[in-house]
Amino acid sequence: MEMQTAFNLAVGLVAAFGGWWMKSIYDAVRDLRQAETMMIDRVQRIELLVAGQYVPREEMRTQMDALFRKLDKIEAKIDRKADKEQ
Repeated sequence: MEMQTAFNLAVGLVAAFGGWWMKSIYDAVRDLRQAETMMIDRVQRIELLVAGQYVPREEMRTQMDALFRKLDKIEAKIDRKADKEQ
């Protein structure tokens, strides 16, 4: 085998391997871009879902008032119990 033929064969093999390697990298990058796009869409849907389920201020105020009234009753009962024991 001549030296030029061996050189051409070696360069051809390196070029083929390099092309295969570049193609695999290109495919991986393309897959990552698709995954990123899908993830962005999912995050946006979650943001819309969360933003649509906030408790209105008046409803929250009503619930908190009921909770504080109940806590005040519990505190009063504890105070009466403490007064009886003294």
